[in-house]
Amino acid sequence: MIGRLNHVAIAVRDAAAAARIYSGAFGAEVSGALPLPEHGVTTVFVTLPNTKIEFIEPLGEASPIARFLERNADGGIHHVCYEVDDIIAARETLKAAGARVIGSGEPRIGAHGKPVLFFHPKDFSGALVEIEQV
Repeated sequence: MIGRLNHVAIAVRDAAAAARIYSGAFGAEVSGALPLPEHGVTTVFVTLPNTKIEFIEPLGEASPIARFLERNADGGIHHVCYEVDDIIAARETLKAAGARVIGSGEPRIGAHGKPVLFFHPKDFSGALVEIEQV
């Protein structure tokens, strides 16, 4: 059911500035900033040979990232995202195993234009997990 690691998301106050570190130091490819009002974030992706790093910054006062940064002033790893072939089947399998979906339980469109869901970190050893349909 689980596919490859799609990305690791790092919460920061300035996503573009954080991504420039990777482009300057490592020569990595960096995307433009993409506001996602439905998720309350702006994202910038750094493409690496085997995965991506997603820098996320708050978009508005109600952003869940703003609250994360209140608790973690220097930022930090926010979530990991895994690819799945069928997001509904994956959701049902994970729920049957006891994982709790965050939000309505219905997939929303994520930064890559594909359906995503998030699962509670207490059900995954303290890590917020996102699944993305490929």
